[in-house]
Amino acid sequence: MSATLILNSGAPQGCVLSPLLYSLFTHDCVAKHDSNTSVKFADDTIHVFTIFGGTGHIFSGLRVHPDREHLIYPLGCTVILKSLKDGKQEFLHGHTNNVSCVTVSKSGRYIASGQADLIIWDYEKRAIHARLQLHKAKVEGLAFSPNDKYLVSLGGQDDGSIEVWNLESKEAICGSPATTLGCYLPNRKIRPTECQTGQLKRIVNCIEIPDDLFFYCGTTSGDILKVNLKARLLNSCRPRKQKFSKGVNTLKVLKSGDILVGSGDGMFTLCSGPNFKTIKKVELEGGLTSIAVRGEGHQFFAGTEAAQIYSLGYTDIKEELIATSHNMTPLKIQMVLANTLFSSVCYHPEEYEIITSGTDRKIGYWEVYDGSAIRELEGSLSGAINGMHISQDGQHLVTGGDEKLVKVWDYSEGELTQVGVGHSGSITSIKISANNRSMVSTSVDGAVLRWRYPHPSSP
Repeated sequence: MSATLILNSGAPQGCVLSPLLYSLFTHDCVAKHDSNTSVKFADDTIHVFTIFGGTGHIFSGLRVHPDREHLIYPLGCTVILKSLKDGKQEFLHGHTNNVSCVTVSKSGRYIASGQADLIIWDYEKRAIHARLQLHKAKVEGLAFSPNDKYLVSLGGQDDGSIEVWNLESKEAICGSPATTLGCYLPNRKIRPTECQTGQLKRIVNCIEIPDDLFFYCGTTSGDILKVNLKARLLNSCRPRKQKFSKGVNTLKVLKSGDILVGSGDGMFTLCSGPNFKTIKKVELEGGLTSIAVRGEGHQFFAGTEAAQIYSLGYTDIKEELIATSHNMTPLKIQMVLANTLFSSVCYHPEEYEIITSGTDRKIGYWEVYDGSAIRELEGSLSGAINGMHISQDGQHLVTGGDEKLVKVWDYSEGELTQVGVGHSGSITSIKISANNRSMVSTSVDGAVLRWRYPHPSSP
């Protein structure tokens, strides 16, 4: 091993350049495809990504912006704005955990998204307007008032409260636990009113309020309740015979009076308003979780549990897949199982084996064809192996981890050939250069070390 060269630029996160060098080297970097986005930060991180599909398990998580040009949906900690013209994506970053719900105001000025706290976004500026926190756990639902002055948030099962927020003052003006009454300001109470459904008992999955006369409730039983808003009385419960399989997960009432229904069996159905008779239907991949209407109702978008987003037209209800979280070509999946928490995996250059490392301090060799174990090496005397890489010729591999040592191994023989000492903290990653002349490694203390590779390729 050669003497080490230590660079310290903060805790690296997959980038081994200082902020200065990174800025110089990436100043002219651009994405080669319109659907790729490169986001460069002032520190030593870079995120280059295209996001495919969306989070399919969030009910009513797919929205169409009132400008009719963008889809809005969450994926992980990010809220995505996808152009319907060219497919380009913009990303709203601010959440620290998975987004649980999203909505857009009637005017389109604001977007709201929730996790444990909730964020109100300024749509034009693509920036945070307000960050609000009062709920004890996950925010389950959000809704803007028609005049864009207020936002209502519903807490999850661990919270169970309803809060009303003033968008101008960015404060809660009143609230109530879902089962009792309460308030933050005098004479401002949320008063629940029970709707009479007689002997009918249902579990409601979703609610749609198209006007001030009626609202509709999709149930787990596969039927839809139509309730009179003024009288608070059940008007009808349909369909009576051919119920929607696996429950009604989402529904939309069109201006024509017809109803779009998304059910748990993956069926997208257009029903006539008065009697819920099926007009047209199509089966999609995965149970439906969201339906969004564009414009006057000439085009619809549907999201499914399989993280697929479909576009459908009113005239023919023919589906077109516009976003997916996976490739359309079926993939053969092999699962590698071991009593460890894997932290690193590498393909052999000839692709007949993979090697893994993790918390059990072992280096595992695995057959690519069927995922069977070939052999194990004792890779570390103490601590996990966090980083690993195989040389371009496939003859050697290098490892690093909590032991703070860089180790070089003969790949075929499984023997340790060299050890490098230099890191004062746990090693997080390690790479061999493409010409097999040097190596770089990073550690939790923010150091980047460059080493002379002991097995250089012949010129």
